[in-house]
Amino acid sequence: MTRIAVLDDYQGVALSYADWTVLPRGAEVQVFRDHLKDPGALARRLQGFEVVCAMRERTAFPRSVLQRLPGLKLLVTTGMSNAAIDVQAATELGIAVSGTGVLGYPTAELTWGLIFALLRNIPAEDRAVREGKWQVSVGIGANGKRLGVIGVGRLGLQVCAVGKALGMDVVAWSQNLTAERAAQHGARLISKDELLRTSDVVTIQTRLSDRTRGLIGARELAMMKPTAYLVNTSRGPIVDEEALADALRAKRIAGAGLDVFDEEPLSPGHPFLSLENVVLTPHLGYVTKETYEQFYQETVEDIRGFLSGEPVRVINPDALKKLRK
Repeated sequence: MTRIAVLDDYQGVALSYADWTVLPRGAEVQVFRDHLKDPGALARRLQGFEVVCAMRERTAFPRSVLQRLPGLKLLVTTGMSNAAIDVQAATELGIAVSGTGVLGYPTAELTWGLIFALLRNIPAEDRAVREGKWQVSVGIGANGKRLGVIGVGRLGLQVCAVGKALGMDVVAWSQNLTAERAAQHGARLISKDELLRTSDVVTIQTRLSDRTRGLIGARELAMMKPTAYLVNTSRGPIVDEEALADALRAKRIAGAGLDVFDEEPLSPGHPFLSLENVVLTPHLGYVTKETYEQFYQETVEDIRGFLSGEPVRVINPDALKKLRK
C-alpha cells in the first residue's frame, strides 16, 4: 500500500477537482485540511507516507523536516517552483520532487480586485449596508491616476494592460526592465524612487528573491504620497511588515491591499487585523476553480507516473538516480 498525504486543503476540495481513483490499486489518499506550522508536528504527522502533496508554499519542507521522513519518496508541489522546499536537500536524500503547471492570470485579476476595493471603499460600504447605513464614503476613480507597477513579468504585464485600458498613467520599474519593453506594454520606465513618489497606486508583481526581500521598507514608504495605496499580491517578505503597519497606523499612506504575508495564515493579534485602512485576503491570488483543476489533476498525473515507473515533471531528476529503496 502506498500512503499519500494531501496537505493544506483549506477548502476541502482536493478530491473533487481530480479523479484520484486512477491511481494504482492500493494507493491510499489522506487529506489534511488544517495547517501545521511546527516542524516537529509536521514530521510526526507525515511518518509512513511515501508521497506528500504540497499546495504552493503553505507548508515548508526544509532539510530538517525532510531528514525526519525516511519513507518519503515523492514530494509533489503545485507549480514548478516552490521556495518553501529545499530541493537540494531532497535530491541528496533521494526524494523526487515533481511539479505542475500554473495559470498566469488569476493573481493579476485579484490585484485589480484589491485596487478597486481600496479606491471605492467596497469592504466598508458592504459592512455599512448590512448595518442599515447608506453611502458612508466617497470613492476615487482610477481614470487619470498614476499606476506604478513594480515587477513587469508575466503578471505585471497583465496589470499594466488593465491600467492602460482604464485610462491610467502607467509607469513601471524592475531591476531588468528596459524602456523598450515597458513601452511595448503601454507603460513608461521610471526609477523606483520616482515611481514611489508620484504614483497613486503602487502594486508589487515582482518575485521574491534575495534582491527583492525587503524591497519596500520604511524609506520607500516614506516617499509615497499620503493619498497613495500599496497593493501586494506577490510575496509578503518583499514588504517590511512592521514598517508598513507603522505607515498605515500613522496614515502616512492612504491604505493597502494585501494578499500575502510574512507568515501564513496570519496569527491572531497581527497588527494588520486592527487597521481599518487595509483590505486583507488570505493568499487568494491563485485560488480559482480553474487553477485548482490544473493543480490537482496534474498532481494525480505526477503521482501516477511516479508509481508506474515513468515520472513526469520532475524538478530534481538527480534524485531518481539515488531514490531510496
